[in-house]
Parts: sequence; structure tokens; C-alpha cells
Amino acid sequence: MIHSMTGFGLGEAEVNGASSTVELRSVNNRFCEVSVRLPRSLSEYESEVQARIKKNFARGRITARIQVETGEDPMASLWINPDGVRRCMELLNELRETAGLTEPVRLKHLLEYSDVFQTTEGLPEETAQGWNASKQALDKAIANLQAMRRLEGDALLKDMEQRLQAIDLLLEQVETHAPKRVESARERLRQRVAEMLEDNRIDPHRLELEIAILAERLDITEECVRLKSHLNLFRKCLASEHAEGRKLNFIAQEIHREVNTLGSKSGDTEIAYLAVAMKDELEKIREQVQNVE
Repeated sequence: MIHSMTGFGLGEAEVNGASSTVELRSVNNRFCEVSVRLPRSLSEYESEVQARIKKNFARGRITARIQVETGEDPMASLWINPDGVRRCMELLNELRETAGLTEPVRLKHLLEYSDVFQTTEGLPEETAQGWNASKQALDKAIANLQAMRRLEGDALLKDMEQRLQAIDLLLEQVETHAPKRVESARERLRQRVAEMLEDNRIDPHRLELEIAILAERLDITEECVRLKSHLNLFRKCLASEHAEGRKLNFIAQEIHREVNTLGSKSGDTEIAYLAVAMKDELEKIREQVQNVE
């Protein structure tokens, strides 16, 4: 089972008249990075929100947006701040005198300052209710994001399994063709030796060297065995219950290395063509692996 790193999760909850909506958006990233947008009244809980999210996801850049409403008329909790008004008046008058202005301070000037009003928003009781609602909404959003990432992961898994099967079939063709290629090369070597014997130009050491070079160049058994081993390991990681994105990426690199060696070592047009077809399937797998958690 694998999970994608892309997805969206929405959660909503209400506690004692305080309602919260949480949106989580996730995109690809090598690590787990979380950014949070909170109401000012809940700013102290930013680190806890990040911890809750990181506990559930191993990779991905996740953006969390939390909104809270108390259900009350926002204007009903708004009051004049007498101390703030007096302080603003003092500052404005001081500024007017310093600038040498004769125009008096007017109400519209005071309204430019937020300190002239105070609000009950952020009181301990309201903050607690908003945070409790937000925690429930966050848990729902996390569950929904996980579900979407699993769904996306199922699609990735199906695609990669099909491409692995295609590589298996191509490898079978390589193994079927390889013995024919070896026999053809041996026949060419026999003809070369026969020509050397006719001209009395044969050198025993040269003959042994030619045979050794031929054996080394044509034997791709080791590459085929390692390639099968890497493919099996890749499948085991796909079936793992843990996040295996980094490991899958590493194994894909090893598979690519073996396919490259197989194609270049064979010295055969047919096998080189099959190796190119395998690399084409593998490249699409590597693209999909970049989306895996």
C-alpha cells in the first residue's frame, strides 16, 4: 500500500457555539513541511497544529488553514477603549504641534487607529472553545487528507505494477534471446580462428584472450539476476504498510543502473532495443515514485 503526497482534506466541527473549519492541502516534497494559518486568538497553538499533522504524514508540503467563528455578532463584542482613545489623542496633538499644523484632531483621524476599540475576542473561555472545535476539525481534515492520499496512491500503485509487468516481459525476451546471441558470437570466433590457422598466424595467448573477452562481454546472467532481485524488492516496498517513497526512489535508480549495463554490455541490437524499452517503462515509474510518500 502506498500513499500519494498530493491531496486535500476538509474538516468542520462545533463546540459550545464555536465552529471551526480546517483545510489541508498537500503537494510533493522530499520531507514533511507544514505551514499554518491561524486566527490571532489561536496563534499560541501553531506548534501543536504542526505536531499533530507531522505525526500523521511522513512527506509532503502541507498547508493548513484554520478559521473559527463564535456564532455571535462581531460588533456586539466591540467596545470603546478609553485609554486607547486618550493615548491616540495625545499622540496626534503632539504630532500636530511638531508639524506646526493648525487643523484640529478629528474623529476620522482617531478611527485610523485600532487601539481606540477593544473586543472580547480572545478571552480564555472563547479561545478554549475555538481551540477545542479546531482540534476536532483538524482531526477530521487529517483523516480526509489521508483518505485522498490513499486513493491517489492506489492509482499510482496500479500504474507502477503494470509497468513492472511490462519490464518483466521484456526481461524474459532478453533471457530468451541471450543464448542465441552467445552461440552466434562463438561461431564468429570459430571462423576467425579457422582463418588464423590457415594463414599460420594463430597466437595461443591471443586466442585465450579473445575467448576471455568474449565470455566477459557476452555474459549478462549476473545483470539479469540482479535486475530480478531489484524488481522483487521494489514490489515488496509497494506492498509495505510504511512510507517507502525514498526507498522506492533508490531502488529505481539501481534498476536503471542494471538495465543500462545490460544494454551496453550485450553488444546486440535486439537486446539493446529491449533495454531501451525497459528504460522507457522505468522512467515513467521513476516519475510516479516522486509522488509517493
